[in-house]
Amino acid sequence: MTALLFLAFLAMLLLGVPVAIALGGSSLLYVWAEGALPPLVVLHRMASGVDSFPLLAVPFFIMAGSLMNSAGITERIYSFATALVGWLKGGLGHVNVVGSVIFAGMSGTAVADAGGLGTIEIKAMRDHGYPLPFAVGLTGASATIGPIIPPSLPMVIYGVMANASVGQLFAAGLIPGLVMAATLMGAVAVTAHRRGFDRDAQFRWARLGHTGKRAFLPMMTPVLLVGGMTSGAFTPTEAAIAATFYALFLGAVVYRTLTWRSFLRVTQETIETTAVVLLIVAGASIFGWLITTTRVTEGVAGWVLGITTNKWLVLLLVNLFLLVVGCFLETIAAITILVPVLLPLMIQLGVDPVHFGIIMVLNLMIGLLTPPVGMVLFILARVSGLSFEQTMRACSPFLIPLFICLGLVTYWESMVMWLPVTIYR
Repeated sequence: MTALLFLAFLAMLLLGVPVAIALGGSSLLYVWAEGALPPLVVLHRMASGVDSFPLLAVPFFIMAGSLMNSAGITERIYSFATALVGWLKGGLGHVNVVGSVIFAGMSGTAVADAGGLGTIEIKAMRDHGYPLPFAVGLTGASATIGPIIPPSLPMVIYGVMANASVGQLFAAGLIPGLVMAATLMGAVAVTAHRRGFDRDAQFRWARLGHTGKRAFLPMMTPVLLVGGMTSGAFTPTEAAIAATFYALFLGAVVYRTLTWRSFLRVTQETIETTAVVLLIVAGASIFGWLITTTRVTEGVAGWVLGITTNKWLVLLLVNLFLLVVGCFLETIAAITILVPVLLPLMIQLGVDPVHFGIIMVLNLMIGLLTPPVGMVLFILARVSGLSFEQTMRACSPFLIPLFICLGLVTYWESMVMWLPVTIYR
């Protein structure tokens, strides 16, 4: 019967059925075939899955990132990043990474970074003579920083599914996100030396001060969020609401670049995206519940530990598994399906749920750059005009620094856990 659950789910995915419907449909088929539970249990569990206070953060983080893009705030961030690091060799490559780090503290999603800031970055790098594949590949890699540095939409979903502190997850992602930026900037420096890329701007204090003044208020967003959460002024869920109202205040009152038409468009996009995310969470909640009640999680743990009980080797196997899953499943769907399966194994091995959350999210962010379902690849292909295959090849060299970061995050637990332990424990 458990095989029926998984086979039905995989068959629906292969037939092109949306993930949310495939999760709920396969669960309903299992309940009907088993006959031990009334089918209304499916609806009840799905409703219970989305009846969660932390999930209120989902629409607000989505809306905050969209408002930042629509209000033209991304251009201010890019100008400041250019003044800050554009004087380095391969300057606009470094600007690409630094801009993504700053924007990551506002949006929490890789898609918003790639579609908003990425449009500006690719055009600027192309206009300055950088090879288009280099610009596209670096933009895709730097966009993956978005959900690692707080705030982070995938971490909110993980926190709900794993019953882990979202605040601790946010704190745990900060240092790994900065390490990702450092390794990507190292890759840019090496490429600039090999290909002879020049500096794209002269360092001037006056320009840095001017662009910093223009970008000061948007850059206060992460300070507002992290400061508010660590001080206890508001919860991570309330932080999402604060970020949305702050972005709305900047766009409508301070800069006056947000029109009614763009606000209505942002609202509509937020509703559509939130509906999709919550449908996936609802479908995955009943799917995960069935996996737990049929003791699949215990079976997986027993099977893996039957191969090896070495913690580091098990983490390697889990990483490889997550990288493969990331090629085929969207991030939210993968988190909601796999957390009930893998988290008990991690706890049994002594891996902190917060640490494992960072490992899982980083793996799935790398999956955004791998075919056939890499969402960032599709967005960059549309933005740059390259084909999907060309975009995939452009991003592949930048997987190397991301894999280095994944290794550090997996096996250097103290690096990940130092900040959440310092702040919360």
